[in-house]
Amino acid sequence: MTEKPKKSSTRQKAFKRGVLAEKAAGLILRIKGYKIISTRFKTPVGEVDIIAHKGNTLVFVEVKARRTEEDAAQSITPRQQKRITRAASSFLASHSEYEGHDCRFDAILITGLKPPKHIENAWMAEDS
Repeated sequence: MTEKPKKSSTRQKAFKRGVLAEKAAGLILRIKGYKIISTRFKTPVGEVDIIAHKGNTLVFVEVKARRTEEDAAQSITPRQQKRITRAASSFLASHSEYEGHDCRFDAILITGLKPPKHIENAWMAEDS
């Protein structure tokens, strides 16, 4: 008789997969010349996986690891985009040194053995 995997075990595996995906995404960004400012930036209103900058552009990056690129892209829902946007606003409010920088929301999609796909301007922040 086989036992069902425990939920905590499944969550732990998903968490580890996510951390590895974020590390891979950070490496890709550094190779492209970005400086990583923060990873896993958490606020009460949301979380940003990676915050980086290059030149005068500040980039808030969502990293998604899924079986297919389409699944990864579709998993960044409008609700999640709003949460990330609010977390980015919180970051900007507490880091005046980035005042005047251009801001952008990117996604990095990680799928199996394919190279990660970096999508610049994956979405635009809505004015609320």
